[in-house]
Amino acid sequence: MGSGLISIAMTGINAAQAGLLTTSNNISNLSTEGYTRQRTIQASNPTVMTGAGGIGQGVHVVTVQRMFSQALTTQVLNAQTNVSALDTYYAQVSQIDNMLADKEAGLTPLMQQFFDAAQSVAANPSSISARQSMVSAADTMTTGFRSIYERLTEINDGVNSQIRSTVGQINTYTEQIADLNERIISAAALGGQPANDLYDKRDKLVADLNELVKVTVTSNDNGSYNVFVGSGQQLVVGSQVTKMSAEPASADISRTVVGLLGPTGNVQELPESLINGGKLGGLLSFRREALDTSFNQLGLMATAFSQTFNAQHAQGQDLLGNVNGNANFVSQFFSVGAPEVIASTNNATGSPTVSVTLDPVSNNGTNYYSNLTASDYQLSFQSGTLTLTRLSDNASWSGANVAAINTQLAADPQGFSLNPAAGFSNGDSYLIQPTRDAARAFTLNEKVAADPRLIAAGLPVALGTAGSSNTGTGRVSSVSYASPYTVGSTGLTLTYNSGTNELSGFPATGTVAVNVGGTTTTYAMPAPVPYTAGATLTINGGGWSGVSLVLSGAPANGDTFSLARGNGPEDGRNIVKLGNLQTQDTMLGGKATYQDNYASFVNDVGNKTASAEISSVAQTSLLNQAVAAREAVSGVNSDEEAAKLIEYQQAYQASAKVLQVASTLFDTLLSIGR
Repeated sequence: MGSGLISIAMTGINAAQAGLLTTSNNISNLSTEGYTRQRTIQASNPTVMTGAGGIGQGVHVVTVQRMFSQALTTQVLNAQTNVSALDTYYAQVSQIDNMLADKEAGLTPLMQQFFDAAQSVAANPSSISARQSMVSAADTMTTGFRSIYERLTEINDGVNSQIRSTVGQINTYTEQIADLNERIISAAALGGQPANDLYDKRDKLVADLNELVKVTVTSNDNGSYNVFVGSGQQLVVGSQVTKMSAEPASADISRTVVGLLGPTGNVQELPESLINGGKLGGLLSFRREALDTSFNQLGLMATAFSQTFNAQHAQGQDLLGNVNGNANFVSQFFSVGAPEVIASTNNATGSPTVSVTLDPVSNNGTNYYSNLTASDYQLSFQSGTLTLTRLSDNASWSGANVAAINTQLAADPQGFSLNPAAGFSNGDSYLIQPTRDAARAFTLNEKVAADPRLIAAGLPVALGTAGSSNTGTGRVSSVSYASPYTVGSTGLTLTYNSGTNELSGFPATGTVAVNVGGTTTTYAMPAPVPYTAGATLTINGGGWSGVSLVLSGAPANGDTFSLARGNGPEDGRNIVKLGNLQTQDTMLGGKATYQDNYASFVNDVGNKTASAEISSVAQTSLLNQAVAAREAVSGVNSDEEAAKLIEYQQAYQASAKVLQVASTLFDTLLSIGR
């Protein structure tokens, strides 16, 4: 009897001691990050059957169990990876937002200062100081564009560096997880019990990994984990690791992309859309959604500004009397970086070099405008078909060759055309970036910078006027110019003959082209030209070329209409037209002003910044709730553990009391025998 009591008492003491040790361990790890609360799982020992029934044989500790909930842990992981991605996105995009929205350092005040300076020239075209101020404002504005481009480049370099660093951290974590998988399998095989501390360490590594990139985890029967990224790409399977790699993209070697290393060292690039969550997902999303767009929008602003300003400037006359066609005339007031075409490194050997040319700006009769967009494009060749895809919305144009695509672009202008190229191989691909790097080389013409007299503030032809003694209602509706144009050294006086309904007085040589309703008839000089109200008359001869005028109304016999050279130093009509570009729809196919487009650009970045901040706050709240729910199950509560200590202490003391009683009884039995 005594020995039975002793045996049972010892099982109770051992069980209580295990409980005390486990509880003490919980208390010791109260502040240990990643620690999961443990508890002992007890079970009664097999009973001994007697004639009086089954007699219990005490208790034993089955295992020490982690208070772990996979469902709650998954909720925490999902919330944490989203918070990490949003925080990373916000930290990056807020840099661009702060830079663009700065009322003093942004582009808005610089463009305004430039147009204010242009207005000063319009008020006093002969003022050298006013012209110099305009040159200075132009130089300051272009410097501002280039400064923002340089800052975006710094951010882009930082993103590439962070991607490489993050990929290195991911590889470190996956190797450690695989190592713990192997140790957990070995520990289970040797002792038959779960290695709780190793489980905690592995779960902490998974949580840390999940902050870098969103992963999916599955458990194997042997206790090991499989870790996947994206749509199921393997990172860890048991003790086997597939390393990530940060490499130059095949489509653009200046861009760092993420891939997986194959067994032979080959790299499989992962589409950015597969990399979600965590710091890495946040970096890739920021680059794709905000940084690339910022480069393109800045370049679009610089290119459209340069194109439209140059087109109008080319119509003018400078202070020295130079007009378009003269050797000293400056038609290109601004210049920008050329479009980029990047051939994929996977293209076949001998594939052609592709290049693009920006289209001349269009004129809707009121102002010049550019058809460029802020999108990149991809040109690819597959199964005998060449396809140009606009990457912003996947709109595409396809044909058998470059000429076929250019024909479509003429009907649906994108602001550029493809230069002739042939000999494509199946799978060839080219990334076309019409505006991305334009702002990098946005500069003022060096000749204008050195001599502000070369600003073409005037117009080479005075607005045609009707004779003061005219008796009819005829008038000169407009005078326009097609670059390059020339203006004769003397003016022209056209006289109307009502008997023949003809105009005379054109240059003695050359031609006059008359366009009526889209139909053009060319007359060789010195023949008279029939009069049609509203017709466009284009003069080419006698020192005149590319100059057109429109007459309207009903002139009387002998009425005259004159064209003369510009008004010299006091002529500011072209600078007025240049100043008007500020409020005209010069961008996006004639649908937006410079300021409208820039404001939309700044607003888009601001919305992305605000959205990331708001979403981060919301996700952080969800994370806190998920953590609280998990901690209620897995976390160590000091009050609860203190109560457990008392409980196990009392159990220990009670079992010790049983042991004391058994010892006394055993001594009594021994004394009877003596």
